[in-house]
Formats: sequence, structure tokens, C-alpha cells
Amino acid sequence: MIQASGRRILVSENSNGGVPLHLRRVVTEHGSQGAARFAQDGAVPRTDIFRTVPGLVSRMIWSTSTSTAIPFNGSDPTPLVTSFVPEPGETRFLVLTFPPDAVFMSPDFDGPAALAENLAVSPGLAERFESDGKHQTPTVDYGIVLDGEIWMELDGGNETRLRQFDAFVQNGTRHAWRNKSDKPATIAVVLVGARTPDMTDYDDGL
Repeated sequence: MIQASGRRILVSENSNGGVPLHLRRVVTEHGSQGAARFAQDGAVPRTDIFRTVPGLVSRMIWSTSTSTAIPFNGSDPTPLVTSFVPEPGETRFLVLTFPPDAVFMSPDFDGPAALAENLAVSPGLAERFESDGKHQTPTVDYGIVLDGEIWMELDGGNETRLRQFDAFVQNGTRHAWRNKSDKPATIAVVLVGARTPDMTDYDDGL
């Protein structure tokens, strides 16, 4: 905690030089007279530290729906999110930490238990994972590597290594994240729900 203008506020703890498990989140709003002010200042409530996959951390920082409006109504939307995959017009802001792939190769790794925990932590997304970790969502995902390095693998074994501060835009393609290093890797990513060719547009008068 630190003092700022007489208030005690949370500081993201960082004891190991990497991205901390618990991040500080600051949210703004408008007061009754329209002046900008701080609405929330504290740890990210929807932070899940996996028990079955040591080092895997999921943090949902924020989300928006098709009905999101300004001024902010003061309610944190993240506890009510039932799917990590946003519908068209919705968003999800995530910070994810991936352990080295060696964790999954450990003789102690319990695949079924990890799948069950992922289904509980990441509903709507975990169901889309294939056995090799690849998945595809109807979203445009743009993000940045905050710490470490991670490989984005596409179809046919096509892959690229992303290092700290590299940015990426993932346009609804089938992909997997591979951490081939011996250290955790953390990305910040915004998922934007996108329309797909199989969707019917009921607003076109047809």
C-alpha cells in the first residue's frame, strides 16, 4: 500500500521481478456534477491461480457488453460474465500468465483435473480447446507480451516467437500458445467479439 492524496491504495506486488499474481485495477467514473473521479481502486477480483497447472494465472480485468453505457453505473461487470468469449459488440480484457510447457510434461500433471478446472475458470473458452491446446474463437484479439516470451502457433506448425513488448493481432484464427522457455510468460489481451459469415443480420430489413 502507498499513500496518495491522503488515501491508501493498493500497489501491484512484484516480488520476483515478473508480473505479479495480483494486479491493481483503477476504474474511473463521473460524479453527480459530471466531474471525473476514481470509482474503484484495488486488486482485480476475478483472478484465478490454477491449482492443477502450477504457474497458470487468469485475470479478467474488465468486460463490456452491448448495453455498456457511459456514465459508468459503478458496478463491476466481471463477476457476471458467463463466457470468456465475447459476443459481437462485447469485449473481454484479460491478463494471462503461462507457465513453461514443461509443466504439462511433468509426470504429476493431471490432464483431466486441469481440464475440469479450466472449464470452471474460463467458461465459454475452455470448451473450445482441442487436445493439443489449439483453439479458435469468433473474436479479434489484440494484445502485448508484458513479460517473458511465448510462441504463437498456427495451422501447419507455422509459429512465431513473441518477446517482451511485442504486440499481436489475432483475427479469429486457430492458434495455440506455447511457452518453450523456462520462465513464465504474461500477455495482456483484449478480445473483441466479431461477426462471422454464418451470422444472420436481422437489422438489414430482410
